[in-house]
Amino acid sequence: MSIAAYILVMASVTYIIRMIPFTFFNKRIKSRFIRSFLKYIPYTVLSAMTIPAIFYSTGNIATAIAGTIAAVALAFFDLPLIVVALFASLAAYITGLFL
Repeated sequence: MSIAAYILVMASVTYIIRMIPFTFFNKRIKSRFIRSFLKYIPYTVLSAMTIPAIFYSTGNIATAIAGTIAAVALAFFDLPLIVVALFASLAAYITGLFL
């Protein structure tokens, strides 16, 4: 198969998956439980994809934990994202030097 055919199949599958809820569920959801459940789904999925990647990205669990602790601590103080990313990387790098 050509690359264009692969792209066409992937685009079709993605479109169908996104179109189905709009086609069948066109009424407003009135249940507060379901609305609150759906509100937190993006955060849950993002966490489920990101957390494992954090701990396997450096190849050493100690450096990953050091970087994560630095990132969480700096993010707690509402520092800009670039500062958090740079210092988390620096913490992981320095931890790697000592191990």
